Amino acid sequence: MSAIRVILLACFIICLCLLGSLAWVAYSVFVPLEHEKSQEIINIPQGSSSDEIVEKLQDSKIIRNPMIFKLYLKAKHAGPLIKAGDYLFKSPISSDEVLAELETGGLIPNKFTIIEGWTRWDIANAMAASQTFKLKNAEQALKLMNDTRSIADLSTKAKNLEGFMFPDTYSVYSTTTAKDVIDASVKRFHQVWNEKIKERARDRKQSALEVVTIASIIETEAKLSKERPLVASVIYNRLSRNINLSVDSTIVYASKLAGKWKNNGIVYLSDVNRESPYNTRRVAGLPPGPVGNPGLASLLAAVNPVSSSYIFYVRDPAKNDGTHNFYSDASGFEKGVQALRNWEKARDAAKTQNSKNTAAKRRN
Repeated sequence: MSAIRVILLACFIICLCLLGSLAWVAYSVFVPLEHEKSQEIINIPQGSSSDEIVEKLQDSKIIRNPMIFKLYLKAKHAGPLIKAGDYLFKSPISSDEVLAELETGGLIPNKFTIIEGWTRWDIANAMAASQTFKLKNAEQALKLMNDTRSIADLSTKAKNLEGFMFPDTYSVYSTTTAKDVIDASVKRFHQVWNEKIKERARDRKQSALEVVTIASIIETEAKLSKERPLVASVIYNRLSRNINLSVDSTIVYASKLAGKWKNNGIVYLSDVNRESPYNTRRVAGLPPGPVGNPGLASLLAAVNPVSSSYIFYVRDPAKNDGTHNFYSDASGFEKGVQALRNWEKARDAAKTQNSKNTAAKRRN
């Protein structure tokens, strides 16, 4: 056999090998593969490497050839475009379609919202009510909130995470646990507790725990953002004059701690008389810790109170938006309280009359 024929034969064989390789690559990438995981959620955790993603897909038998899939990722520079989340991969599906899914994003995650002013009991109850977290009861979530290592840089006196679980909406995936959400809320608090707030707290010689405690009271007292700095001024004025804060939310918190809160919105005489460091009707100064989880507006108000002489406030009965009237003296405050009581009596009488009228119409 001449040298030319040998060379031609070798070239032919090489071409066949290349064509065979290309055909195998095309088959591995573009030909759909049957698998048994079409009804099973596959979770791609945040921060997963390409190798970890390929390994998970291989373990689930969703891709045909992990090596080729990995090379395909590199060829398309797709690694950074892959989104974490939950996925349902149809069957059959090609590796090219798998990659397209990973770049588009998976199933829309569930949401868990911590509402401004919620206490740890509120959060724990909401977590227990959610099927996602698979908790037996709220007590399991409350125990997680007793671990204060994540806020050790903010306070060494905090007994739990109350006040430091920032109110926000958090994404919940199939693998998300109650602890994950709690950790995320504390992480979010660290982000919100920025240098500007830290500097203001330092200037005022306040600890993070003090600021968050005051902010939690502001959150429960002021419905309107514009009133929060005014409510803050009342709190500081009463503290400076050694006047008891007498805030209902602290009384409610004391009752919750004692396991005596009836959860019907009514503050009973037994609640008011309860012996507790959180009962600011009986004990002067701030309670030992926050009585809820404040939002940013309340945190800012706590370190930026307006200057005022106010030591009282009461809801304005002329408005139905949560507006308060503020007072510097007891006589003005008493008039405000009486006006509110008169309005409440008129409201209750109107409700009673409406109920009677409705009942009469039904009888007729």
